[in-house]
Amino acid sequence: MNQPSYTRGRQDKPLLAMTIGQAFDDTVARFAEREALVVRHQQQRFSWRELADSVDLHARAFMALGLKAGDRLGIWAPNCAQWCIAQFASAKAGIILVNINPAYRSSELEYVLKQSGCHWLICAGAFKTSNYHAMLGELLPELPLQVAGQLNCERLPELRGLISLDAEPPPGFLPWPALAALAAQIDPADYVARQRSLQFDQPVNIQYTSGTTGFPKGATLSHYNILNNGYMVGESLGLTEQDRMVIPVPLYHCFGMVMGNLGCITHGSTMIYPSDAFDPALTLGCVAEERATVLYGVPTMFIAILDQPQRADYDLSSLRTGIMAGATCPIEVMRRVINELHMGEVQIAYGMTETSPVSLQTGPDDELELRVTTVGRTQPQLESKIIDEQGCIVPRGQIGELCTRGYSVMLGYWGNPTATAETIDPAGWIHTGDLATMDEQGYVCIAGRNKDMIIRGGENIYPRELEEFFFTHPAVADVQVIGIPDERYGEEVVAWVKFHPGHSATSEELQLWCKSRIAHFKTPRYFRFVEAFPMTVTGKVQKFRMREISIEELTAR
Repeated sequence: MNQPSYTRGRQDKPLLAMTIGQAFDDTVARFAEREALVVRHQQQRFSWRELADSVDLHARAFMALGLKAGDRLGIWAPNCAQWCIAQFASAKAGIILVNINPAYRSSELEYVLKQSGCHWLICAGAFKTSNYHAMLGELLPELPLQVAGQLNCERLPELRGLISLDAEPPPGFLPWPALAALAAQIDPADYVARQRSLQFDQPVNIQYTSGTTGFPKGATLSHYNILNNGYMVGESLGLTEQDRMVIPVPLYHCFGMVMGNLGCITHGSTMIYPSDAFDPALTLGCVAEERATVLYGVPTMFIAILDQPQRADYDLSSLRTGIMAGATCPIEVMRRVINELHMGEVQIAYGMTETSPVSLQTGPDDELELRVTTVGRTQPQLESKIIDEQGCIVPRGQIGELCTRGYSVMLGYWGNPTATAETIDPAGWIHTGDLATMDEQGYVCIAGRNKDMIIRGGENIYPRELEEFFFTHPAVADVQVIGIPDERYGEEVVAWVKFHPGHSATSEELQLWCKSRIAHFKTPRYFRFVEAFPMTVTGKVQKFRMREISIEELTAR
């Protein structure tokens, strides 16, 4: 009989039975004077002791705002020192941090704030083409007339106040520099009591993933989920207090805040942010000047770094390892990363937000072929299986749906028990929706997605969400969204559009319409205007045929 497609990860690495705050304090006690955080674009450096002082100060300030254990605090900002401080301060105060994509526009922001019931929101003033103050002003017209912290808004009834990272924001915002002064209102003994009351199974983070039904779902993650996932990723990388990790990936993703920040705090490694958003030249300079040993990124980031004209001018010899995740890695890119960036121990990781995120990972000693054709083996203390449509485990080598079980599985989708039950079965297995095979050694190869999710430059895009969005355009009668291969981003978005009779729009007009309403990475690069879609005899849309046609047409250009 063929061996079943089931594996259990190593059991010799015990899980951390503690809160994020306890793990943070342990690291501070061990490495107080070592460098903890470097934020290059803000020219800020913190030892572990200095970071702990700022974290504790802001945790008490959050308590002074009236935030109780279990309350939600949103953060809508690019990578910065305040993001890191807010992450650990909220965890130590038992507050649930709600990560909001910096590319979100006002409609997406409103939905997330309302669905999560955020009481306070931390926001940047502006970033790239987004003016956060202006968007919030449109969403909350009452804001300029109200005292900071006493917001009374009809559209967002649970939102009490806004904290701006700008030193001098418009009326209605509490400036971040003024926040710390509020800490004096909280007795340190009350802060200690708050921390002691926390349990490691309690929720600490909500991360929104685009939903196949058109609405984002808030994956709710506990201290235990994400602390241990960051720890196990760091263990595989062999992290120690001697390591210096460059984190150019966004903190609002699990990649940045879990695999990056939490991987570092569980090993005493230094967190280094090269810029507020990814820039290949700044990342190269950061690696060289900070003598980094670890570098994270999605394949498109590594491609951009490798293609930098002045790359040879930088001394990258300090690098030894890192993680490449978020999309399939081409074999030539992996070879170049190993040989040209000195990352001989670079690893591939696979997962999803709902699994904190990593469930499979290659090892430092795996052969190159395994590091580019598979996503590794089951992580320690987790289980993996591959099943058929009836839920039965398939033999090794046979394709089926990949499922994960163990400490990393989310608590559920915030306020959405129906979606939770659709994703996590009664036995505790989370169904990834990805099609995969498992070989005799337990290595897993991702064969495709039985959901139509598009991964563009490491960003997950769900066609159903975009389709429902386009239905709000007055000219659009029907729309189907697909992904096609792209050398730079892995995949690009294509929208097939059918107009109402007597209506029309150009690609440029639709892209402009998208610009102020949805995140830039979701905006389709290509449009195809049609009278009908390819259909089966039973009336189902043939997206695979649409994909073939789009690729043929674009190749012929």
